Amino acid sequence: MTARRVPTSTYRLQVTADFDLTTAQGVVDHIRDLGADWVYLSPVLQAEPGSQHGYDVVDHTHVDTERGGDDAFRALAEAAHAAGLGVLVDVVPNHVGVATPEANPWWWSLLESGQGSAVAWAFDVDWEAGDGRIRVPVLDDRLLDAVELRDGKLFVGETAYPTAPGTVQDGDDVETVHARQHYEFVHWKRADHELNYRRFFAVNTLAAIRVEEPEVFAASHAAIGAWFRDGLVDGLRIDHPDGLYDPAGYLQDLHELTGGAYTLVEKILEPGEQLPSSWPVDGTTGYDALALVDRVLVDPAGEDALTAASGAEPADWQQLTHDTRRGIADGILGSEVARLARLLAPEVPDLPQDRVVDAVAEIVASFEVYRTYLPEGVHHLIDALERAAESRPDLDDVIDRIAPSLVDPGHAAAIRLQQTSGMVMAKGVEDTAYYRTSRLTTLSEVGADPSLFAVSVEDFHRAQRDRQGSWPHTMTTLTTHDTKRSEDTRARISVLAELGSEWTAALARLQSLAPLDDAVFADLLWQAIVGARPASRERLHAYAEKASREAGDSTTWTEPDEAFEEQMHALVDAAFDDPEVVAVLDELDRTVDAAGWSNGLTQKLVQLTMPGVPDVYQGTEGWDRSLVDPDNRRPVDHAELRHVLATLDGPDDDGPERLPAVGPDGAAKLLVVSRALRLRRDRPELFTRYLGLEATGVAADHVLAFDRGGAVTVATRLPVGLERVGGWADTLVHPVPLDRVDLLTGRRFPASRGIALADLLADLPVALLVPAEVADATTPGDAVAASTPASTGAGTTTASGAGPDGATVSDQQAEIEILEGHA
Repeated sequence: MTARRVPTSTYRLQVTADFDLTTAQGVVDHIRDLGADWVYLSPVLQAEPGSQHGYDVVDHTHVDTERGGDDAFRALAEAAHAAGLGVLVDVVPNHVGVATPEANPWWWSLLESGQGSAVAWAFDVDWEAGDGRIRVPVLDDRLLDAVELRDGKLFVGETAYPTAPGTVQDGDDVETVHARQHYEFVHWKRADHELNYRRFFAVNTLAAIRVEEPEVFAASHAAIGAWFRDGLVDGLRIDHPDGLYDPAGYLQDLHELTGGAYTLVEKILEPGEQLPSSWPVDGTTGYDALALVDRVLVDPAGEDALTAASGAEPADWQQLTHDTRRGIADGILGSEVARLARLLAPEVPDLPQDRVVDAVAEIVASFEVYRTYLPEGVHHLIDALERAAESRPDLDDVIDRIAPSLVDPGHAAAIRLQQTSGMVMAKGVEDTAYYRTSRLTTLSEVGADPSLFAVSVEDFHRAQRDRQGSWPHTMTTLTTHDTKRSEDTRARISVLAELGSEWTAALARLQSLAPLDDAVFADLLWQAIVGARPASRERLHAYAEKASREAGDSTTWTEPDEAFEEQMHALVDAAFDDPEVVAVLDELDRTVDAAGWSNGLTQKLVQLTMPGVPDVYQGTEGWDRSLVDPDNRRPVDHAELRHVLATLDGPDDDGPERLPAVGPDGAAKLLVVSRALRLRRDRPELFTRYLGLEATGVAADHVLAFDRGGAVTVATRLPVGLERVGGWADTLVHPVPLDRVDLLTGRRFPASRGIALADLLADLPVALLVPAEVADATTPGDAVAASTPASTGAGTTTASGAGPDGATVSDQQAEIEILEGHA
């Protein structure tokens, strides 16, 4: 077992058959050169054939052969360690893939032998509800006519299902053989209300497993334990812990298995919510940080104009999300609600079951967090019970009767409620309500509350001080494989908050040229087109279809409205083919481009230098204007990124390298990412605290600055407004007075009580300052020389290359003492 390591940063790779572990090994040197500290892998255990994401694990005993297998995984881990990188792996404890039964030995055995299977204990099946059979919702309207009997197996299409021994005789027809099995094929629509196995959300092909059972934990974590015993892996990212029977117990088991390795949980925290203090983890995967970074760059003055722009924006976010959650509880997750009601039936035998179902659905629709963790967080559950009773006084008597069971940590219904509430929240909010609100779609991101339009710089600083004090090793992120829009798409959309009247006029013009009979969705779609521009026609058509069907207002997945979707796709085509529409979009681009680049650099530098462990999602070291998956999982051109980084690091033929212009090639972003990551990796002593810095002058509201204990971040916010007030003028930022160097430009700034932002941000909208002695101790060739005469002498060797730590000890200690005097 290797010693515990904690990353200073990570770089996420999506491992697939096309970008397998051997290919991933080929970018280890790029990750190292970029400055990232760990490589962070998507799930790698054996998944469904052809899986593009790996969250549908079918065999826990080995690494996915399509992704390269065990040998390729070992080679990648060894290459990463040889390059000085740690290895973080995403693991999936809650569920397994069951779309292809033959690929999953556990599921095959369960279908073949039912409750007599040696692994029946692994699955969460309500056998009584299915009269002793598992309901498998795979039939269409042809029902059993769609099933064939071949070679002693039942087939639905080309998918094989086992038959129990002795249940197939010569001359038997399909119906006869089917009736003898431990499973029952049913129409797919019956899954909403009659399914009797627990799933991941509403995905029928992902069956939940009972990892709380020691045998299941041991069997499903055998390979993971071996990774740690062999020293291949240094940390884990835990997918969807809210689905587990006992998240705290599971995490404790994992802590013991890995020897207390670095562990993150994919946990959505609502505003003001904290991780349970009893969990032995280092933090979350960073959506809480993402929401704050987004909102500190949103102009609060634009709220009213953008709210009115679509003409039909939902007036009450809380009511909207209650209704969408209730729709999910009554609809695609009705099976889970019904199972809860069955567990409660013995407590209220005199009450009609439909009233109990109604009350349970109302309760799960009334949560304001994804899950409570009894006995911790019981107040969230009590709040949900009170809200449910208030909104449905006709159910008050039922809620009173079942409440004692639901707050009892030892009651089966209480645990089931915990596992269900998060599913209802995720499907009702993330996958429905987010697509029904459009005033500023930057705000509709995983883990965020769109009713919170913006946060102040002061509130941002307060949150960072809390993170530094409470969860210093939690992850921060801007883009993931699950974000609805990538960071640079959101950076462009956020500009619209500064263009209230202009955007209102442009939207009205676009709607008149390419009308869509859903004003809110039209607004959402046009924002996506502006944010992701120049996304291809194909990508935008795919996004429009997914977003509209998720919204479920004008069309749905199960009953598409052909007329509406035809009109919607015509809108997308107009963005390419209609000269008048293109002219409106081009005019918007002239404003949005520069401001979007500024926002993009600001949010990236802030995320990379704020408290926490920053993750860089694959490809986002350059510009990335992606939309929701699968768009955000497209292949990355690492060769081009490697080339741009090499150009930044080495001199060109004419002499010292030049500062890249902020423009479409993304070199400026790659500069910011590489210099910030290298500084965090090589000078961790500069990131030991958090102190928000004051700015003064006419444009003081347009700067976000903080001191991390030596490293100082200075970044532009609300760039359109900054231009409108005439630029920085007399504005100063006030760090501790030391001689400093900006690692991005090489500029030197002598100690003073204020640095002029007109000078500091003359070339880039961001700066990363370090004490001059730190800059002078870095390795030549790792910096960008100044592009203006303001740079002098040593300015060509000022980036964050490795240097002897002792060279800066006295200077750093002096700054710490000065900072402590100002804290």
